[in-house]
Amino acid sequence: MNGRRRALAGLTAALCSMISGHALAATGPSCAIPRDVRPARAVPPPAREVSRGAPVASYMLSLTWSPEWCRSHANAADARIQCRDNRFGFVVHGLWPNGGGKTHPRYCGPAPALSPATVRANLCMTPSPELLQHEWAAHGSCGWNAPEPYFAKAAELWRGINAPPLVFPVGAAITVGDVRSAFAARNPQLKRNALFVKVGDGNRLQEIRVCYDLRFRPAACTGGVGAPDHVRIRIQPIRP
Repeated sequence: MNGRRRALAGLTAALCSMISGHALAATGPSCAIPRDVRPARAVPPPAREVSRGAPVASYMLSLTWSPEWCRSHANAADARIQCRDNRFGFVVHGLWPNGGGKTHPRYCGPAPALSPATVRANLCMTPSPELLQHEWAAHGSCGWNAPEPYFAKAAELWRGINAPPLVFPVGAAITVGDVRSAFAARNPQLKRNALFVKVGDGNRLQEIRVCYDLRFRPAACTGGVGAPDHVRIRIQPIRP
């Protein structure tokens, strides 16, 4: 009987790890949340970035390639969960209401500090208390009356994406088109023009941004798709 109980406990733990790993923790096998994690404090928005009157024309779910962020931010104050306690592939940067042109709604209302429960509930999706607070203040306040439904919508969209691990043969010449193809192969609902690819210095992959219409259906990105398919890029591997 003890053996059966241990086996059942092991199966339960494995299932929990799988649920956490795919639904909220991108390509990592599990997500470890520190016991001492605390919410970030609320800070006043930069006056030049406040844009409360811009109408929402579309939405964008921004996904950061975590290995690249950790490569250049490993010593950042909020890097512990993302870069040392876990191994992530893609993580959610944020869900952004976008305007129809170059002006987007930002910092649309009061955004007090998140509750500890809200932070802990979303750390495996967005592994930084500081970033969670920022995204709620800068973007969530422009479409939601409270942080919980904002993060719930981001999590719903994230669960609907089967993010590829972006593992390519050593020495292979990788292009932006290869990354779009990897996403499209796993997500038939996403057309290539719904995927904005951001690359940084040295043509390093930084983010994939998935575009949606006002009903949160995948749609062509209205502001372009970022880097074109032919661009050669470098992809920082997930650490072993």
